[in-house]
Amino acid sequence: MKLNSYSEITPEILDLSRLSEETSQINAELYKKYDVKRGLRDISGQGVLAGLTEIGEIYAYDMMDDKLIPCDGKLFYRGMDIEDLVKGFVSEGRFGFEEITYLLLFGELPDRKELEMFRDLLGSYRSLPTHFVRDIIMKAPSKDMMNTLARSVLTLYSYDDRGDDISIPNVLRQSLQLIALFPMLSVYGYQAYSHYHDGKSLYIHPPKPELSTAENILYTLRPDSKYTDFEAKILDIALVLHMEHGGGNNSSFTTHVVSSSGTDTYSSVAASLGSLKGPRHGGANIKVVRMFEDMKQQVKDWNNEEEVGAYLRALLHKEAFDHAGLIYGMGHAVYSLSDPRANIFKSFVKRLSVEKGREEEFALYSMVERLAPQIIGEERQIYKGVSANVDFYSGFVYSMLDLPLELYTPIFAMARIVGWSAHRIEELANNGKIIRPAYKSVAERQEYVKLGER
Repeated sequence: MKLNSYSEITPEILDLSRLSEETSQINAELYKKYDVKRGLRDISGQGVLAGLTEIGEIYAYDMMDDKLIPCDGKLFYRGMDIEDLVKGFVSEGRFGFEEITYLLLFGELPDRKELEMFRDLLGSYRSLPTHFVRDIIMKAPSKDMMNTLARSVLTLYSYDDRGDDISIPNVLRQSLQLIALFPMLSVYGYQAYSHYHDGKSLYIHPPKPELSTAENILYTLRPDSKYTDFEAKILDIALVLHMEHGGGNNSSFTTHVVSSSGTDTYSSVAASLGSLKGPRHGGANIKVVRMFEDMKQQVKDWNNEEEVGAYLRALLHKEAFDHAGLIYGMGHAVYSLSDPRANIFKSFVKRLSVEKGREEEFALYSMVERLAPQIIGEERQIYKGVSANVDFYSGFVYSMLDLPLELYTPIFAMARIVGWSAHRIEELANNGKIIRPAYKSVAERQEYVKLGER
C-alpha cells in the first residue's frame, strides 16, 4: 500500500473506518437502563453536578414546591450580576475587559489605582518574544486560526524557563501573559494566512500598551489602524460577555480536567482551545451568520413574516441551509426563557446597525428572534423554553465591525482565556484529586482466538 498524499483517505482506511464505526455503536436503550446522563445532562437540560466554583454562576430556574421552574436567565461573575457590571463601566464611558478580568481572577473589583496598575501590567505583557512572529506565526500558516492559536500557545512553552512550574504565582504570571497575547497571536495568524493564501497585503502592527484590549484588536487588525470609539466599546462588551460561563461549559470543564492532572499552563490552554474550536461550542456564531446569508438570498421580502416563517420551518424540516434541522442562535443548553448576554447585547447591536446603515438586517434578526421560539414550539417536542442566545447577535456585530469570519472563534477565545485562567487557578489552589469519572462497560466478554484459527 502506497500513500499518494499525507491527507489521502485510501480504500483500506474506508474499510477499516466502517469496521471501527460499527464496533463503536452503543445501544441507546442502555443509557436509559443504567441511567447514564448523555452529555452529563438530564432530559431537562440540567447538568450533572461535577464540582464547586466561586467564579461564575448561571441562573435559569427558580425552585417552587420542590420543582425547577424556568425563569429569565441571569449570569453572575464572582456573585455580581453581569447586567450591573456592564451598566457600570458603560455608564462611565470606560472599557470593561481589564476591570472584569481583575474581578474574575482576584474576586473583587479594583479601585482606580489597582485598575491602572493592572492595565499597565497587561500592556507590558503584550509584546511577543523576539522573532516569534517571523519564526513561528509566519511559517506554515493555517486556514484555521484556532489551530494557529493553539500551536502558538504550545510553542510559547519553549520560551518559558519556568514552563512546568504550577505554583500559583507562576501560573498567574503565565495566565496574564496569555490573556495579553491572545489578540496578537490571533490577529497576526490571520494576517499571515490572508497574505500567503489569499495574496493580500501583510500588516503586522505592533500593539500599543496604552490601548485597551478591544482597541488593540482593531488597531492591529485594520490596515489603517483606525476605529471609532463606539466600535471599540461594543467589541469590549462582546469580550466581557464571553469571558466566563460557569465551570460546566465544555472548554472550562476541559480546563479543570486537564489542570487536575498537574500539567503545565500551555498544555491546559491548548486543550481548552481544542474544545472551543468545536462548532457546538465556540463556532456557533459563524453558523448564525452563514444561515442569515442564506436566508437573505432565499427570502425575497425581509419584512414578510409569513415568508420568513416559512424559511424557518424549512430549516427545521432540513430543507434549507445546511439541512441540519437547526435554527442557529436559538436555544441554549442551560437558559430557557432568555440569555442575559443576548439581552445586554441587543440594545448596542441596534445602535451599531444604525451607524453602519444595516437597520434592515437588524429588523430581520429581530423578527427571527421573535418568530423562531413559536415555530420551534409548534414543530418540535421541547422540554424547556427556547430563546436567542449570545451567538445570535455576536456574529452580526462582528460582521458590522468588518471582522473576518476566521477570527470569530478566536475572539471568543480572547475573552474566555480569562475564565479558563480563573478556573485553572481555582483547580490548583484547591489541590483536588485528578478528575476521573466512571464509564460503565457494556461490552460482552470474549474468548481469545489464536491467529491461525480466526
